[in-house]
Amino acid sequence: MSLDVSPQLLAEAENGAVREEDFVETVRTSLPYAYDLIAQLSTELRAGNAEFADNQTPPPSERERGQLLRALSSDAIRGTLERHFGVALAFQNCHRVAVFPPEARGGRTHLRFTSTRAQILNQSPEFRDC
Repeated sequence: MSLDVSPQLLAEAENGAVREEDFVETVRTSLPYAYDLIAQLSTELRAGNAEFADNQTPPPSERERGQLLRALSSDAIRGTLERHFGVALAFQNCHRVAVFPPEARGGRTHLRFTSTRAQILNQSPEFRDC
């Protein structure tokens, strides 16, 4: 299971719309590694002059890697994190996540990062089983 959903949030969903703040809190507590990594990268992006900020350090364990994969493979979670942090997310292999300003999506640097060429160049034997 990707998220630890509280009875209150489940009731909220059963009765209609879910408040995004409540969903963000569920993601933060259920997937802390992924949430904290994206928060850190978002802070780095805003603090610097680079076109994007990315992580190239593998997660400390498979548990954290799983959190990152679950967060980025869910459209709902990924979209919520993008809106919450005000970024566009991009993802390569099993840990290289990048944050871009939202307006950079589809731009030259973003397209280069998300291209098939970049994906191929970002592979190595240690990523094969991740």
